[in-house]
Amino acid sequence: MAMLSGKTAFVTGGAGGIGAAICARFAKEGAEVIAADVAEPAALPEGVTWRRYDVTSEAAVRQTFDELGGLWDKLDILVNAAGIEIEKTIEDTTLEEWNRVFAINVTGMFLTAKHALPLLRKSPGASVINFGSYDGFIADPGLTAYCASKGAVHALTRAMACDHGPEGIRVNAICPGYVDTPMLQSFFRDSGDIESLQQAVRDVHPLRSYGTPDDIANLVNWLASDEARYASGQLWVIDGGLSAQVQQMRL
Repeated sequence: MAMLSGKTAFVTGGAGGIGAAICARFAKEGAEVIAADVAEPAALPEGVTWRRYDVTSEAAVRQTFDELGGLWDKLDILVNAAGIEIEKTIEDTTLEEWNRVFAINVTGMFLTAKHALPLLRKSPGASVINFGSYDGFIADPGLTAYCASKGAVHALTRAMACDHGPEGIRVNAICPGYVDTPMLQSFFRDSGDIESLQQAVRDVHPLRSYGTPDDIANLVNWLASDEARYASGQLWVIDGGLSAQVQQMRL
């Protein structure tokens, strides 16, 4: 039997590399899925519906969940995967850029979860999965706003798990390392020597590889399922062992 048969799922950032893989996996496992994003995906798997969705607009978020309440009698799975990255130090980051990173990566997560709660409460075993990052624990150079936003996501996840666990709502965060997404490929292109940088990124991992969107979707799928009924309030690092090692000792 499919792991998510009969469940409903709402995925922000559902048109992105990781978000799209999550939507596809959920649909394969029998869920009815909405891929919510400002961008329309080129193609949608069977069982996935796209909805234009701006996480930074409370009016749009409220309207979406008001309408969703007329479509579904409950929401079983909420995935907050929408996010952006700006590669700058604090000196080079403008206040507008800082606020935009937090508006999408943190405030958008807050707004989505807040307005999804009435439907989540109607599920017999709701699961909320937020997207943090290994950059919420340690920092890559030149990613100040992104690192700060992901640290906030980690704290928000724990707080949500404590507040809403008594209602039967589980809340966890996925904390990926390097994953082969359009965002990562853009980082490679900006470097100039793409092949050398790609290999260097592989080599810094103990597994000598960076992840794929499907690797992340596999863990998200488990956390969304009833098999993870006792998992809540945790930050699940999935980074090929990258953050397990002491970097300065790798000679």
